[in-house]
Amino acid sequence: MADIRAFRGWRYNLARVGELSAVIAPPYDIVVAELHEVLLSRHPANIIRVELSKEFPTDTEESNRYTRAARQLHDWKYDGIMLAESHPAIYVVHQQFQVEGRTYTRHGFLARLKLEPFSEGNVFAHEETMAGPKADRLRLYHATGMNISPVFGMFPDAANEVQDQLDRAIRGRTPLEAADHLGVVSRMWPLTDELLISQIRAHMGPRPIFIADGHHRYETAVRYRDDRRAVGAVRDDDSPANFCLMMCVGMSDPGLIILPTHRLVSGLSRLRSAELRSLIEPEFEIEEMGSGASACRETWETIEVDGGQNLLGLGTVDDGNWLLVRLRGTAAMDGLVPEHSLAWRGLGVSILHELVLSELLRSRLAGKPPQLRYIHLIDEVLECFGTRQCDLACLVPAATMNHVQQIASTGERMPAKSTYFYPKLLTGLVLNPIA
Repeated sequence: MADIRAFRGWRYNLARVGELSAVIAPPYDIVVAELHEVLLSRHPANIIRVELSKEFPTDTEESNRYTRAARQLHDWKYDGIMLAESHPAIYVVHQQFQVEGRTYTRHGFLARLKLEPFSEGNVFAHEETMAGPKADRLRLYHATGMNISPVFGMFPDAANEVQDQLDRAIRGRTPLEAADHLGVVSRMWPLTDELLISQIRAHMGPRPIFIADGHHRYETAVRYRDDRRAVGAVRDDDSPANFCLMMCVGMSDPGLIILPTHRLVSGLSRLRSAELRSLIEPEFEIEEMGSGASACRETWETIEVDGGQNLLGLGTVDDGNWLLVRLRGTAAMDGLVPEHSLAWRGLGVSILHELVLSELLRSRLAGKPPQLRYIHLIDEVLECFGTRQCDLACLVPAATMNHVQQIASTGERMPAKSTYFYPKLLTGLVLNPIA
């Protein structure tokens, strides 16, 4: 059961910091060096100073990015720059954004979620995790005693009954509002009504949670809880360390968008469409789409309209041509990766990586792994294609919510970069105490 709780979050005191947009940031894992500097210069109290404090060559075990983050957070609390909520709350969040010229609004709410390992209970992962990011977040959790940024979770709600109830409760109320560096506008409403919170908890109880983004943060929260238990700091089931900050979004919400993650492949010098065709034709039906930007867009539009996972677009930079390729049958994937489920083997990203790149183009890559770059928009593909930043551009259909639910619910993980949930959640809207 999904155990959702209200909590007394820590929020910026707007009387001290002014505009909320000046102090929020994206999640740590997408903040590149240039953006980091922009955020630091935006406001002395920007949350990036805690979420991703700078490293210095003189850092020691006693003085480092984590101790600086903790000291910064302590000072903000002491100076009244951040204040604790007066009553336990859940926080309704709407995010308004644009993709390919269309405007969407994603609806959800921030709450505490009772932790349980992925292998137990009703919280499911769909991506693999790495040790490095988890070690980094664990040190930050121990230093600050706080979840700085939320995990992004999804739950089945075909009728949108949970979010509809929350949205009725905020009608006529003025939200807190912040815009990020991409123009995504997030609006937030704290709700403290105990009856409403009890009803939302009851609605959420029987529903599983699927992690969309923040797998490292979730696993780190479980490890942090275990560390605290080991030293006797978790007194009972209601102790803060038993929970993590979670953004909960219904899987049927019209603003819940998974963007495709296209691949730009290098290491295939002088590859032309005729050679590519000869290499992949045994397993694919192939249609020549022409050359140039119009062929690329037509290829992608055909993939989108088709809606299946067995259709890929392949563009060879050396001659500028585009091929639309459809997998002939399942036998090749069944033979290559029999250890994976039928659903996993049928994903477009699986077909591209296991069959096209690892098998059919293996000889052309001379046994070396391909060099990959990941992008999401067709305009980005065209820019990189036109400036010859790769040898082969691969248009891959986006996975769907059904794929995430079907694969993750069995304990299986999807291939890397299978999903890109856009937009990212803001860091700094509200912080969750865990110590």
